[in-house]
Order: sequence, then structure tokens, then C-alpha cells
Amino acid sequence: MTARSMSKGANLAVDSHAVRVELSWSEGAGGPDVDASALLLTADGRVRSDGDFVFYNQPRHESGAVRHLGKQRADGFMTDTVEVDLSALERVITRVVLCASADGGVFGQVTGLTLRVLDTDGRSELARFEMQADTETAFIGGELYLREGRWKFRAVGQGYASGLAGLATDFGITIDEGQEQASGQPGRAPQVHPDTPRVVGPGGPSTVSSASVAPGHPGLRETGAGVTGPSGPRLTKGEERLPVDMRKRLSLRKEQVAVSLSKRGAAGISARVVLVLDASGSMAFLYSRGVVADVVERMAAVVAQLDDDGEMQAWTFASEAARLPDLRLGELPEWLRLHVRGGEISLFRRGKKPRKGMEPGQVDMRSVGIQNEEQKAIAQVRSFVRENPAPVPTLVLFFSDGGVYRDAAIERELRAAVEEPIFWQFVGLGRSNYGVLERFDTLPGRRVDNVGFFAVDDIGSVPDQELYDRLLSEFPSWITAAGQAGIL
Repeated sequence: MTARSMSKGANLAVDSHAVRVELSWSEGAGGPDVDASALLLTADGRVRSDGDFVFYNQPRHESGAVRHLGKQRADGFMTDTVEVDLSALERVITRVVLCASADGGVFGQVTGLTLRVLDTDGRSELARFEMQADTETAFIGGELYLREGRWKFRAVGQGYASGLAGLATDFGITIDEGQEQASGQPGRAPQVHPDTPRVVGPGGPSTVSSASVAPGHPGLRETGAGVTGPSGPRLTKGEERLPVDMRKRLSLRKEQVAVSLSKRGAAGISARVVLVLDASGSMAFLYSRGVVADVVERMAAVVAQLDDDGEMQAWTFASEAARLPDLRLGELPEWLRLHVRGGEISLFRRGKKPRKGMEPGQVDMRSVGIQNEEQKAIAQVRSFVRENPAPVPTLVLFFSDGGVYRDAAIERELRAAVEEPIFWQFVGLGRSNYGVLERFDTLPGRRVDNVGFFAVDDIGSVPDQELYDRLLSEFPSWITAAGQAGIL
């Protein structure tokens, strides 16, 4: 396998039976101490016990498949390495999440933060992922995951302002800050840095660093059941009219959205949410399988938590962009029936006559076409925001399966939007060739980074909490930067 420089959300197949994952950073005075670690997860996205957490004080998994090799210093750089023998992992383990924590500072103080995937000889570089961070004290750099019998590596780049303790709670570990520090003796929790909370998992106590209180929100704490305090789920207009099963799903998902926000110090924020759905020809299979409808229902929890009106503007696009009727939370089932239909209603039929049997508000997909013209949807959303100013920022949730080819036009639109109160979160749905969208994080010449991007192979298999964490990982930091720049 040849080395590949990766962007956030990108993935590649791992053909080696074992790899070394090396976290490296520039050695500098005054920066925090950085530690690499790994979490072994089953298909439900959870650890089985604290034994599935491999870190500096628990350096070897009991199976021998994952080992923490420790730090080295050379040529002004520090490295911390985890070795994973993929062939030796127990069958129930389907993901190995590769984490990092910062002790004595935040990752924004760390320069040259890079994750490299190496062959077991330590010399052959398979992939390289250069990461950017801000106020985070814990980070998921990447993950090794099993897909259809084959191991892959995904570049994640997701930070946690609530530290390694906040990260750990997402994967089935709960935090008990009332316990005394562990002693490191056999049969007890490993010894750690002073003043760290204990982790109580299904298999007994362990420890991680950093408290789980969201910064800037005293008394706000994360728990396994969600978030209490001002960041908790909001009561949203119209949700009482939803069917019982849909209302129950929405209630749980709102809690998970609230958790994701509180991790980043953004508890209680408000925003206008806009949804954009790719309706190009290659998306037809995802529509017919119900994948897109499921995505929209999951996004309803985002608007329910961020917008008290429970209302979301929506667009669809392919060769052309078209505005869909606003999605009102109480009308979600009917909206899904009428409007999540791209690729299903006469997409390839010719002729100018409207399709028979269309209901009010429906978009005839013949007028939208089959190719990818993302810049047209971006332009329409920008125009809507300019013509309809709001007292809160706008979060655009933009879903596409790739095939991006209008790079220059898309870049012009998004660069022009830097000075506007809009954050663009792009989500790739499993294909490839996302063009400028996956490179936008590294494009220079912008006062603030107004674009986020990640891709997933199968969004239906991504747990809700993980999806919301990825979806909202950059929006809070953009709010801070845009506020400081006078954009908000």
C-alpha cells in the first residue's frame, strides 16, 4: 500500500494484518503533555469493560491485540504509538478508536499534530492525517473499523472540550468524580496523574484525565442518561403531534444532541437549521432504501434542540436546486412522505408536462435533473439567509454522496460566504470524489473556517450519538471565531 495524505472523513482499506498508529507533534515549551490511547468497541459502539481501554497505565489489552508502545523523542518531535494486531482482535471487536488526551493545556497549543498509520516494521507509512484543533483536551484522531470482512482506517479528527472523560462516556464508560485517586496496585485501578476522576465501567474502576463539566457552564454535567441543567432537551413546538414511536426517538435524540453540544461548551445555543439533500441520479438507491428519510428524521432532532420553533428550511439539488416546503416538526411524517422522494418520482422521464398525481408543494424531479451542481444550492441558501436575517446563526446540514466536480464554483461560493452568519456542515454518504469539500479545512485565505466535512460508508450504521458528535464538532468553535471576527 502506498502512503496517502488524508482529509477529515476520508477512509482507506488496510491490507496489513497489523499496524502501528503513531501520534506525533512538535516539541515546544509550555505546551501540554499529549498521550495516545485506544478504545476497543463492539458492534453497538460500546466497550465491554474498562479492560477495553488501552492507555499509558494499562498498556496492553488482555488479548494482546492492542498495545501502547509509549513515547519517543527525535529531531524536535514527540511520538506516542499504539500497535494493533488486526488478525488477533476478538471477533466481537469491530472498531478500534484511536484517541489522544492533553494534560496541562489544550490541543490548540500543540503544533504539528499528525496521526500516521504505519506497517508493523514502523518504516512503511500507509496513511498520514494532519489535524487541526482549538480548545479540545481530548481528540479522536482516527479509527480502524471492520466493514464486510475487511479492515479500514478512517480519519476522524473529532475533539472534545470536556476531555478524555467526556470522550469515554460516549463509549459506555461512566465517570465517578467522588472517588479517591487509584493507587496503581494489582487488582485496583491504574495510577494516573493527580486530580483525575475515576472511570467506572462494567468491568470495574479505571481512570482518565479531565472532568466532565462543560467549560463555561458551571454545574452542567454529562451523564449516561443525557444532560441535566440548562443544556437539556428543549420542549419544541409541534412535537406533541408526532406518532408515539417517532416522538420517543426524537426525545432520546434531542438528549444526544444536547450532550454533543455541552461537550464543546455550547450548551443552550440557538440556531436556524437548513437542510440540503443531494437528489442526483447516484442517490436513487439511498432514497429507495429509506436511508435519506432516516437521515432527515435524525436531523429533526438537531432542529428540535437548536430552534424553539421546530422549523427547518430545506432544499434539494442535482443539475438544478429547488426549495422544498419548510419542515415543521409536528408535520414530519407527512413531510417525509411528500418530499423525501428524489430519485423516485420520474427522475429520468422526458417531457415538460407535470407528473400526474403530484401533490401541492412536491418538486417534480425532472426539473432538478441528475448531475451534481452543489454551488447552485449553496447560492440559493446564501440568498435566503441574506433576504431573511435572523438573530441567531444559521447551520446548514448538507448531504451528498460525492461526484463533486464544480470545485472552482463551489469554492467561490463558500469563500464569499465566509463573512456571512452561516456554517456549512457537509456530510458525505459513502461514495467518493468530494472534491473541494474535503479539502476546504486546509484552504488558506479565510478569516474564519466556515466549512466542516466528514464522510461515512454507511450512515445508517453510525450510532446517533456518534453522528451528532461529528455533525456538531466544528459548529461551536465557528460561533466563537465568527463572534470574535464581528461576523455574528
